[in-house]
Amino acid sequence: MDSKPSPSSGRYENSKKPLSKSVSDANSHNQSLASILNNPHAGKSDGWWWPSNSSSLPVVPEFTPLNPLPKPGSDIARTDFLPYITSFSDPFARFHDIQQHSKSSLLDDQNGENALVACLREVPSLYFKEDFQLEDGATFKAACPFRTTAENLVMQEKLSQYLDVVELHLVREISLRSSSFFEAQGQLEDLNSKIVEGCKRIRELKETIRLLDTNLVGPARKLQELNVKRSDLVALQNKLKLIIYVNQALSTLNLLVASADCAGALDVTDDLQHLLDGDELAGLHCFRHLRDELATSIDSINSILSAEFLRITIQETGNMDAAITSKFKARATIAINGEGHEAKLDEEESSNFRDRLLPFVIGLLRTAKLPAVLRIYRDTLTADMKTAIKTAVEELLRVLVAQPSDSDFVAGERVADTDGGSSSLASRLRSLAPESFVQLLKAIFMIVQVHLVQASEVKKTIEWIICHLDDHYAADSVAAAIALGAAAAETASESDGQITTFSQFSPPSNFSRVFSIQEKGNDATTMSNLSRNFRADILRENTEAVFAACDAAHGRWAKILGVRAPLHSKLRLQEFLNIYNITQEFITATEKIGGRLGYSIRGTIQSQAKAFVDFQHESRMAKLKAILDQENWAEIDVPDEFQTIVTSLFSSKSETSGHADDDSADTATSKTEVVRNSSYPSMVDAGLLNISHNTEQTDSTSTRPDNKAQSNDTKSRERGRSSPRMLSFGGVAYHMVNCGLILVKMLSEYIDMNNSLTGLSSEVVHRVVDSLKFFNTRTCQLVLGAGAMQVSGLKSITSKHLALTSQVISFTYTIIPEIKRILFLRVPETHKGLLMLEVDRVAQDYKVHRDEIHSKLVQIMRERLLVHLRSLPQIVESLNRQEDTDSQPSQFARSITKEVGLLQRVLCRTLHEVDVQAIFRQVVIIFHSQISEAFSRLDISSQQARQRAYCDVQHLLGCIRSLPSDSKSNPPNWGQLDEFLEQNFDAEPGQ
Repeated sequence: MDSKPSPSSGRYENSKKPLSKSVSDANSHNQSLASILNNPHAGKSDGWWWPSNSSSLPVVPEFTPLNPLPKPGSDIARTDFLPYITSFSDPFARFHDIQQHSKSSLLDDQNGENALVACLREVPSLYFKEDFQLEDGATFKAACPFRTTAENLVMQEKLSQYLDVVELHLVREISLRSSSFFEAQGQLEDLNSKIVEGCKRIRELKETIRLLDTNLVGPARKLQELNVKRSDLVALQNKLKLIIYVNQALSTLNLLVASADCAGALDVTDDLQHLLDGDELAGLHCFRHLRDELATSIDSINSILSAEFLRITIQETGNMDAAITSKFKARATIAINGEGHEAKLDEEESSNFRDRLLPFVIGLLRTAKLPAVLRIYRDTLTADMKTAIKTAVEELLRVLVAQPSDSDFVAGERVADTDGGSSSLASRLRSLAPESFVQLLKAIFMIVQVHLVQASEVKKTIEWIICHLDDHYAADSVAAAIALGAAAAETASESDGQITTFSQFSPPSNFSRVFSIQEKGNDATTMSNLSRNFRADILRENTEAVFAACDAAHGRWAKILGVRAPLHSKLRLQEFLNIYNITQEFITATEKIGGRLGYSIRGTIQSQAKAFVDFQHESRMAKLKAILDQENWAEIDVPDEFQTIVTSLFSSKSETSGHADDDSADTATSKTEVVRNSSYPSMVDAGLLNISHNTEQTDSTSTRPDNKAQSNDTKSRERGRSSPRMLSFGGVAYHMVNCGLILVKMLSEYIDMNNSLTGLSSEVVHRVVDSLKFFNTRTCQLVLGAGAMQVSGLKSITSKHLALTSQVISFTYTIIPEIKRILFLRVPETHKGLLMLEVDRVAQDYKVHRDEIHSKLVQIMRERLLVHLRSLPQIVESLNRQEDTDSQPSQFARSITKEVGLLQRVLCRTLHEVDVQAIFRQVVIIFHSQISEAFSRLDISSQQARQRAYCDVQHLLGCIRSLPSDSKSNPPNWGQLDEFLEQNFDAEPGQ
């Protein structure tokens, strides 16, 4: 490589800064100029160190002509590429030399030290600082610390050496990069000339384009602009026509809304909505409020439709309410179940009603407002129902409170309206007599029925329009309105985020919108599902409206009953049944219209019925206890009314064979009503005690052993009179006392409750069981336990008392199966098992009680026998000491036979033959065993004593033979005493 000598002994005067470039920088420059070095036409410069003039650079053609390509299929040889290889051989050789030189330099730098690094090692770092200034005092002192001249000369020499080292290394670094640098400079100058030539050609091209644009493109562009302007003017004309149409449509819409022509107004709103949904009105500032105006008009249309719908369906019933109230005030007759004034539309009225309601329903269907209006209708209907009932109650109370009452309702339980009508509605309701309250319920029943029949007709009309309008002239309109409303409801639900809400929406454009939706979705099933859901929502709200009205009526009726709840439990059975029956009829009628059960009113009437049963039971139990405590257990004549009760209750025993049980029970109830409503109960409550007391006095006197003659005369007088009337059942007559008749009356009333309050049959059976248990237990305490001596003032409990008690208990035990049969006709099957066990247990208790009474009678006779047998040894001992010529039985034998005869007469007159035989069978056994045992222990030594003993035994055996018994022996009532007589008195004369 050639180099130019330095102008001054190895130093450059102008070199102030150190050159510090590495070999890597040279390599990077070589690689960035690779495209210049690869130019095959660029000649090598004579000198690498100094740039040549621009005129000396070779002229490079702009486009290198391409050699003609050989035709496909010709032979290609290496000689064909010789011109290309020759043109690239020299540049490639230079490029190869540069690469080799760069690699050698890198190897030298890697093997030896870097020149600049070596330079830094030889020259102190002080001289390489960026802020090195020798003029600075501190720097000068650090660089030249010597003070003598010799030292300064040495220092100057060192500085010259440092400069030579730096220059040497800089020259070396420059030599490594000189060839690439100067070649790149030449190429840049070449590039500059080409850029100038390119700019000149660009100016020429722009001038050519300007001429073409002026002569050719300009007229065509003007023609296009004129066409665009014409199209804009046509569009403007159409837009102005649209503005005029919309303005006229708005004026027409206002007129139609003002005239309440909802169908025409909806057609206009559909057209305007279609324009709004499209882009025809987009950007028109004059119609920026059109959507709000349209929404306001639609709201007005919906308000008109809703008002007319409510007027037709609800408000027209007010006249009928006033007519019913006026008729009631005029004392018109009102049927108990409302059938005489049943509000029912005939066929012509129904047809007219449907025709009136049809256009408004279609309009509400088109706007999808029918479900919302039905909800408003439901609320309005319930409010109107409550208002009508309240108004009727207030008006009728003015008439009913002033009416005189025929009922014996307790005056202390009624709230007197003494403040001239200013008392509360509840207090005035409580002040009504039961009959007046029933009349009030009848009037309410009729008013509610009018409203519910009207609501039912509305429900039927809507169902007819929605589901059964097949052959009607408006069938197509209804179908299109349903589809339109379903689509609108779906759009509104999507915008509100609520799929099932059909309210507050923007209505669809028109009927064509439906078909566009179908074409857009390409899915008819989706549209069908929307219509089906929309229909279901309408029918659901339609049904809910009627049920809500029924529920409101039930609530008001239950509230009215609840106000008088404390009074209803204290009513008589027939008075409460009137309220209960009309309530049941009201529930049946309203549930038939509403289609669902009214749980609230059913719960109210059932709770009041249960309270009535509970109160009646408590009062009857208290009354029964008082009567039992005052009972003197004397026989009384059974009035004919009680025999009628028993006959009417249990006469169906032989007539029913299974399927006629209900009819027989109803017949028994109706017959008992006649008895219960007669004038007898007051006589029973007031007069039976005196009769019983007189009879008891006679019977008590007749059974005392210390007044034998007087008792015989009394019995003779009693036998001379007519026998007391007894209570017959099943062909068997029973002697009765006062408490027994009261029990029969109570049981008949319980049966009436069971037949009338069928929902409380289980409760009634429980109360009957409680009453029977109490009667049995208390009777046992008073008679067998001798409690009547403390509470009733009886001096003793006689066999007559026991016999009458046995008759009452036997009669009750006998009728228990029939009572069970009648009561269980109404009891649900699920409760029968447990209740039957309870009734059977009570029947068993009565049987045990009766057997205990019979055992008590036997025990009394046994005790009397033992009392007389205690005196027998003294009698025999006295006979052994003295002679006795009396051939008559002793006082001992005569006393026993007299008491036995007295017991026999009492029991035979009171008890049934079977019971008497059972009692005396035990008495005979006791007599045989006790008397024979007593005589066998005696020591009879004298003949007169043996004769007297033989006479007494014969007398006692004669008495035993005469006692009633079911013994089949011959002689009758044979026993141990007969055997004793045969064994010990064989030789006695006359045996």
